[in-house]
Amino acid sequence: MQIYIVRHGETLWNVQKRLQGRTDIELNDNGRFLAKKTAEALKSVPFTVCFSSPLKRAKETAGILLADRHVPVREDERLIEISFGEMEGLVNDGSGCGMLKNYQDFFKAPGRYVPPPGGEALSSLCRRTEQFLTDITGRAELEQETVLVATHGAAMRALLNSLREYSPNDFWGKGVPKNCAVAVLESHGGEVRICKEDEAAASL
Repeated sequence: MQIYIVRHGETLWNVQKRLQGRTDIELNDNGRFLAKKTAEALKSVPFTVCFSSPLKRAKETAGILLADRHVPVREDERLIEISFGEMEGLVNDGSGCGMLKNYQDFFKAPGRYVPPPGGEALSSLCRRTEQFLTDITGRAELEQETVLVATHGAAMRALLNSLREYSPNDFWGKGVPKNCAVAVLESHGGEVRICKEDEAAASL
């Protein structure tokens, strides 16, 4: 099985540096452009099924990547972005004040990040994304398939981290995956490995 994991394209809130989380924001024009460039890079990949976060930005990205292919898209709640609760919609301006100081921990010291009211812990994100990956790689009917996964920055990083050793403060590794970044996994005989990570369309 080959699995292509793609972060959604750019949104207006990405540009404005607003905390999106579970807020259902659609792609902007540049986000659609990035998705089309990625679709062109992946046009020869024989996808047979797609799993997507239920949020618009991920589903729209999946739709652009698949274009007119007759590939089923299955929404899966385990791929949804981490929730920032009461912080969603705030602008991350680097001020480090109030709730945004806590958000700085999310990136700079994720091991001590405490979710705000209504938010989700990183440990919860990691559990559900790992469960998703274990689930699909264990399905006999997907064993020889090529799978597209459309998701979000933190959820994508959690999916990849489930395949390696890391400390909580190293959650982000090389940083947040860019919009439409692609990772490629290969699953064989119960073993899953990362073949590519954080690739842009031009390098695929």
